[in-house]
Amino acid sequence: MKASLSDSRNEVVTEPGRRRQTWLVIILGALGAFGPLSMDMYLPSLPSLTLNLHTTTSFGQLSITACLIGLAIGQIIIGPYSDNHGRKGPLLAGLIVFTGTSFLCSMVSSIILLVILRFLQGLAGAAGLVISRAVARDLYSGTELTKFFSMLMAINGIFPILAPIMGGLILKFTSWHGVFVVLGVIGIILFLGAFFGLPETLPMERRITGGLSGTLSAMGNICRDRRFMGYAAVLGLVMGAMFCYISASSFVLQDMFGVSPIGFSLFFATNGLGIVAMSQLAGILSGRAGAKKVLRTGTLIAAAGSIALFSGLLLNPPRLIAVMLPLFFVVSMVGLVNTTAFSLAMQTQGRAAGSASAILGLGMNLVGALLSPLVGLGGSGTYFPMALLILFCDIGALLVYLIFIGRKA
Repeated sequence: MKASLSDSRNEVVTEPGRRRQTWLVIILGALGAFGPLSMDMYLPSLPSLTLNLHTTTSFGQLSITACLIGLAIGQIIIGPYSDNHGRKGPLLAGLIVFTGTSFLCSMVSSIILLVILRFLQGLAGAAGLVISRAVARDLYSGTELTKFFSMLMAINGIFPILAPIMGGLILKFTSWHGVFVVLGVIGIILFLGAFFGLPETLPMERRITGGLSGTLSAMGNICRDRRFMGYAAVLGLVMGAMFCYISASSFVLQDMFGVSPIGFSLFFATNGLGIVAMSQLAGILSGRAGAKKVLRTGTLIAAAGSIALFSGLLLNPPRLIAVMLPLFFVVSMVGLVNTTAFSLAMQTQGRAAGSASAILGLGMNLVGALLSPLVGLGGSGTYFPMALLILFCDIGALLVYLIFIGRKA
């Protein structure tokens, strides 16, 4: 086995390093969940926040959009910066700013100031998203990287289930201000965990030099890599389908089919558990059949689910099972596809893992941001827009795989 503690790439894959590996999975998995933590925990408090700040619903929702924009832009800034200056410093700085802005958000009395702070909160929180993936690539490669990503995805998949529940419980004891206080406390805990438990995984000799020109050159090389961009496109499209589901499913199930809020929460949680289970299965199967075959299977099943969902539109009257069952397969395959596509894409990059992670993250957020507003165009009486856009995304992901990935060794 690889036993040298001085080699940061191999330290955690040795048998004596299993305890540290578990710690890294917990820390990096939590850091990679900044998105759902910042967004989903906040959702239950949105109506009371809007009322308390004497603002409109659209302005209240703008605070969500600002955080999403910050998360996207922050990855493009922080990822390449970490390739030049190491992982730990930018991560700790991001955690400090995230914590500070979270506490400031709890004290604001102006929606405009809240929107600005939410943007800064997202910008800082992006450090956890982008650097957690880059650290994984610094430490692992090949099948070991896929297995490690499967564990990270499992933790990432739990937070979208727990975050809204946590937000709802917080509101039972305090106001919307308390949600941001809790986010600030989480920031402190993660800062301490990263400070004391996360080593610097990118030594000086492996960092990109040359300043801004060196960074731009590295990102240009990544974007010209057809194989990497193929994986990035598959990721972006599959996550686009996921965002369409998140944006429309509550309206479709509750308004169109009369599902109760509790029933919808159970359905949402079941799909979240499906992501967790499939991410674990991806790690197991990749070691036996290979990550590319697992990725192909995931894209095929997702595409089949999207076709089944769209075909359900032909039923008259519409059937709830014809929506829920295909959506389960569409959503669950996110765990299978993301784990393998992330791993395969990151394996093509070494020194520029931060930049590569940033491009992958930007693609995922960009497709979702573009398509999510479109799912409500038909109103609450039909799920045609959601079904059509999910079909477009998952069939598109399969075609990208076949054209740009499937024919390559």
